[in-house]
Amino acid sequence: FCTPEELEAERQYLLSIGQAPKYSGKCRNLSKEVVEKYKKEGKSFVIRFKVPQKEVEFDDLVRGKIKFDMSLSGDFVIARNFYSPLYNFACVVDDFEMKITHVIRAEEHISNTPKQILLQEALGFPRPLYAHIPLILGPDRSKLSKRHGATSIKEYRKQGYLPEALINFMAFLGWNPGGDREFYSMNSLIKEFSLERVQKSGAVFNIKKLDFLNGFYIRQKSLEKLAELCIPYLIEANLIKPQFKEREFPPAYGGKEIFTVYKISETGEEITFETLKKIVGIYQQRLKKLSEISELTDFFFKKELKYERSLLKWKDMNDEEIFKSLDKLENLLSKIDDWSKENLEKVLMEEARKFSESIKREAGDRGYLLWPLRVALTGKEASAGPFEIAEILGKEKTLLRIKRAKELIKS
Repeated sequence: FCTPEELEAERQYLLSIGQAPKYSGKCRNLSKEVVEKYKKEGKSFVIRFKVPQKEVEFDDLVRGKIKFDMSLSGDFVIARNFYSPLYNFACVVDDFEMKITHVIRAEEHISNTPKQILLQEALGFPRPLYAHIPLILGPDRSKLSKRHGATSIKEYRKQGYLPEALINFMAFLGWNPGGDREFYSMNSLIKEFSLERVQKSGAVFNIKKLDFLNGFYIRQKSLEKLAELCIPYLIEANLIKPQFKEREFPPAYGGKEIFTVYKISETGEEITFETLKKIVGIYQQRLKKLSEISELTDFFFKKELKYERSLLKWKDMNDEEIFKSLDKLENLLSKIDDWSKENLEKVLMEEARKFSESIKREAGDRGYLLWPLRVALTGKEASAGPFEIAEILGKEKTLLRIKRAKELIKS
């Protein structure tokens, strides 16, 4: 029945004389008559557990023996009233009812453990085994929080981190199996994991390591599956739109099947799943997370590209040389019938070597022909190879983009 003001005054006094704050036990021995009187008067109250003056010791599966002197702890609150139990009391009852054998939780709960053990002893409940794992820390070694970036699994999945990468990464936060192996499937983790190899010190959340692991698992995906995973990001970026169509299935039996087709949002052109697979495929080795696919491939879905004319320049090329390069590309490509990556590469690699010599530049430097081609097709400084891109764009779009690059240089 102590008021908040009384408890605060008590706390301040103990601090002033250099002692740790604890409840003095002022109301511990109130008579039943006084308790009933206070209840009738409507005085607010809490329910405390009477702490025995003894040591509580337990074996932590991660940290070994831990001992608490409970004489330094006052009676602690287990309920706000008869209807509102607090964490420690509710936790003990819940663990008993659910037949919990192992309590694995963060190290910040170590101080709750002796209180819960005392409650278990008072209620006659068996004691579960405890393992207190290290906290996850940010790069500055403070507790991981929102200021360090995303903190929920849902947010990381939205960014395009694969479940298997997240599981692999999180298993290594505070645990080390020994050896140099970095990639573990769920089955391997189940087989190899043990609490004995969990470290005591905090684990730093290294986003670069997560990106590395995620990139590895992206590269393990079949192209079909990866395309399916990437398409929602292309839709979200409004690069493509799904449309649902109906067709007879099975044929001649009158059944119907709903299937999905995709259209490029900006042009309205239909784009097949096979083409989307090719687009995703040329970036499979570069992707660190699925959400990057939109920014990397947006040029495939644009009617016109916008970029600075200076981007077309390789090294110190002047406008005249850039125009000659683009003009050469247009003439060469317009005569090619076999529009495969392999043939485009075969023709252009040889011509690129000759072109640098024809404009009296470094012999064999193919960038004077191929760099303007890459930029004309993508509008980007970094991209997949120009031959793969040209094959997917097709002859008509490739030539159109080269013509527009020539117009940009002329302007």
